[in-house]
Amino acid sequence: MNLPVLRAFTGPLTRELVLRPNLGGLGSGLVPDRLNPDSTTSLTCGFCATGCSLDAHLVDDSAVNLSPSTHYPVNLGMACPKGWEALTPLDAEDRGVTPLLMGKPVDWSQASQEFCSRMKRIIAEHGPDAVAVLSTGQIVTEEMALLGALTKFGMGLRHLDSNTRQCMATAHVAYKESFGYDAPPFTYADFEESDVVIFIGANPCIAHPIMWQRVMMNCRSPKIVVIDPRRTETAMAATHHYPIQPKSDLRLLYGLAALLLDRGAIDRDFIGKHTSGFEEFADFLAGFTTAATVDATGLTREQLEELTDLIANNGRVSFWWTMGVNQGHESTRTAQAIINLALMTGNIGRPGTGANSITGQCNAMGSRLYANATSLMGGYQFSNPAHRTKVADILDIPESVIPDRQGLAYDQIIEGISAGRIKALWVLATNPAHSWIDSGACNRALEKLELLVVQDMYPTTETARRAHLFLPAAGWGEKDGTFINAERRFGVVSKVRRAPGLALSDFNILRLIAHHWGCGPLLAAWSSPAAVFEILKRLSKDQPSDITGISDYDHLRRSGGIQWPWTATGEGEPPTERRLFEDGIFHHPDGRARFIFECPRAMPETTSRAYPFLLLTGRGSSAQWHTNSRTGKSAILRQLHPNFCYIELNPADAGALGLKNQQRIKVVSRRGTISATAVLTDCVQAGQCFMPMHFAEVNHLTCPNFDAHSRQPGYKAAAIRLEPLDGDGIGPWKHQ
Repeated sequence: MNLPVLRAFTGPLTRELVLRPNLGGLGSGLVPDRLNPDSTTSLTCGFCATGCSLDAHLVDDSAVNLSPSTHYPVNLGMACPKGWEALTPLDAEDRGVTPLLMGKPVDWSQASQEFCSRMKRIIAEHGPDAVAVLSTGQIVTEEMALLGALTKFGMGLRHLDSNTRQCMATAHVAYKESFGYDAPPFTYADFEESDVVIFIGANPCIAHPIMWQRVMMNCRSPKIVVIDPRRTETAMAATHHYPIQPKSDLRLLYGLAALLLDRGAIDRDFIGKHTSGFEEFADFLAGFTTAATVDATGLTREQLEELTDLIANNGRVSFWWTMGVNQGHESTRTAQAIINLALMTGNIGRPGTGANSITGQCNAMGSRLYANATSLMGGYQFSNPAHRTKVADILDIPESVIPDRQGLAYDQIIEGISAGRIKALWVLATNPAHSWIDSGACNRALEKLELLVVQDMYPTTETARRAHLFLPAAGWGEKDGTFINAERRFGVVSKVRRAPGLALSDFNILRLIAHHWGCGPLLAAWSSPAAVFEILKRLSKDQPSDITGISDYDHLRRSGGIQWPWTATGEGEPPTERRLFEDGIFHHPDGRARFIFECPRAMPETTSRAYPFLLLTGRGSSAQWHTNSRTGKSAILRQLHPNFCYIELNPADAGALGLKNQQRIKVVSRRGTISATAVLTDCVQAGQCFMPMHFAEVNHLTCPNFDAHSRQPGYKAAAIRLEPLDGDGIGPWKHQ
């Protein structure tokens, strides 16, 4: 396979992916000798939810370089290319340095007044439900909470969702229904303590390379299992790869559960003491025969038996999933089918076990807990009167300002805009014009808005270019606060650079809007990120995510971050690594986890004669992040991946169509047509294709479908056809 560019820094062992200080590094990762080694401060990385710590090396109190923190329990002195280059996007030439009204510079006073007057006019004419807000998983927790308080309690809005809906809504709902609370149970030490590590729809070599390094540090000679239609980088390095048919994972998981039950390879004692609903689940499994599972998944009977053996005959089995599961038309039940396997085999609450959802964005967990995922902040519910009363008392606000029902989810907001019911949209630190499924329809909807406000680092993103009002925001490293990583660890984000021009932190922008809106007194206690952290502690008291035992930001720095829960019990310092449910007690009122299941459904869109191929999407390389709005600013990161849109297809399919490697071709779905460079590889099965999500063209093709329970989009399957691009022959494989 001739893919030197694609596989650069993404090889199957990925040792070259992760750089340590004594090995040199990439770009800004090189620490000049002239720096005073005492002139450093640590901050949690602002890309993925691994939550690595980076040491910022300071000159005159401003960061000039970064290196990985050597003793932080997450990354242990390692960093992926994005971490080494994390300062570079702050210096981009296209940074937003002043508010823009209809493309023209204005000061903050005018920008704030225009924001408030235009929003209030729309509310007066059409009601508060005519305004919606789309937030992000990439601002600090304190800003997320302030945004929720400002919009819900101060401005009287109801519709606030975030791009966490695109990555983690499924896990949020699955855990809540199965465990009684959104509670990822694992700690990263479980990667190193498993006998069998099973990745389902996950490619950590690319998406979470430091987590993959933790797997590589496992000294138990683990079996590493990948369940994925593609032979991903992780599958190349695994001991076992099971290339199922796309979106057959729910049927596979039920089939495995049936085989385990037939063998008696289940933990009856754990099931009896700590779960409910198993007998009904066992009856349900009768319909999932091995023959039916073979037919649905494309695996052989021998492969199914082998996979069952791996689960049944090893002491510690951990199950890990991410976007390949979360982004699907029946994603919540698929995630819960993974949880069911862990529960029925007793693989939870012990070292090296768990049903473990790998989070995407750096602070998607903060978004899930603190008001940016259509729920009441702190894990409470708008619909529960007791919850509203409690939150009002804690925040010292009138209960009447708290909505009594949750707002619309992301897809419902876009549909509301398209239908003309929503007239104004405020977008913070996300880029839906690129990232939302069926982006052509999304962009047509955005054109209908009377007011689009975009608050971001760059006025050049696909969404910001459409904005009537652009508000320049400070980025990671230019403000203070906390992130919560995939293993529930609070980590500190520190200000190590001054934001350029008139750019302000999202926190200060929100405070400014609150002042001009007239609700500043209601939010007087929300005066600084540190003050808001104290509010969040009070909100967390007696919740499963209680953090009352964390003193302050310095406590987090001293401890190497702290996983929730950590309560104010006077028990000293928390252990470095902690997992949930070691006592077998879950968060439902009866203390039991629940088996939840549902009959599988067909994919919303299948192949046909007109569209004979199935398109899969995912991460392209460890040097890319989401819509490339930040990683695209780094010349070094741009060298580590192709900078043009490409599509991977199987050589047999290419031969049948007369297509050649590196040929420019048309890719056509029912929603749009794009051009891409063909890459021939047996990493994709015949009849399937793969495209990285980082290129804006890709979501012109994706099929708009949503899980009924989490309302997360199903990006992973769309029917397409491939055609030669007229007048364009073979092109060189090179960076553009």
